[in-house]
Amino acid sequence: MGSPSGPPFDPDDPDRERRDRDTEPIPRVRPDDIPGPGPGPGFADGPPFSDDAGYGDGPFGGQARSGRAWVRDPEADYQPPQISEEELAGLRVDASGMPLGPRRVLPLEDEPSSLVARYLFPTERYRGEWKRHWIHLTTPILVGIGATFVLGYLSGFLAGRDVGALTTVAVLLWFAVMGWVAWKVADWWYDRFILTNKRVMVVNGIVTRKVAMMPLARVTDMKYEQSPTGRALNYGTFVLESAGQDQALREIKNLPNPNELYLRVVEEMYEPQAVEARLGKEADEAKADDGA
Repeated sequence: MGSPSGPPFDPDDPDRERRDRDTEPIPRVRPDDIPGPGPGPGFADGPPFSDDAGYGDGPFGGQARSGRAWVRDPEADYQPPQISEEELAGLRVDASGMPLGPRRVLPLEDEPSSLVARYLFPTERYRGEWKRHWIHLTTPILVGIGATFVLGYLSGFLAGRDVGALTTVAVLLWFAVMGWVAWKVADWWYDRFILTNKRVMVVNGIVTRKVAMMPLARVTDMKYEQSPTGRALNYGTFVLESAGQDQALREIKNLPNPNELYLRVVEEMYEPQAVEARLGKEADEAKADDGA
């Protein structure tokens, strides 16, 4: 008996088995039966299906004969950026617009020292003063230590030879060297780098005082340099460039905390309102503490 649309049925037909195998219906594949990265045994929790795409677009390369292709939804893989609390602290501000996070610039001094106050005029606002790093005294200290050992040994040697005049000369020479060391230490103590809201200054000298200054408005470029030793001991050299040709203040060596000082100068040049807001807030907090 034959099929209404095909040839008559022939049990001896050698191609019958092949035709029956080729005409078998394609089984439907459920998403739950396909393994995937989902939490369950199937792929029900995996990426969504799409009926608009053709075969071969999914992760199985067209081998899964399902009428629905695998298409990954971009929004399904989206993860919001992870921001730590420390990073968020730098973005939070108070009512005055000042950051609530950790302070990058140390608090400013309230009043200048008597050494510096004489060089400030009434309308400018004091921002800080710094002595040079103690590394500035390396040469005098090494000379003093070396002279003590050498001249001390020489004095003892000459005293044993009963040469009193030469012993006296060695002792006087040692006093002269130590006086020079003391002079260098005093000169270091009176040497100050000063910052105001209008200019930077360097004041030095004991007998002959020298005052060099540069207006902040004329500073066109500023940088600081740190050698490996400077990075280890936290000091550096500042270089200021000005629009003028002759500069009374260009290179300042051996300044302590160069990064802190750099932030202060740059903030004073480009964000003076932020400095004023911070100073006003600190003054209010100080008054509140005094009142409490």
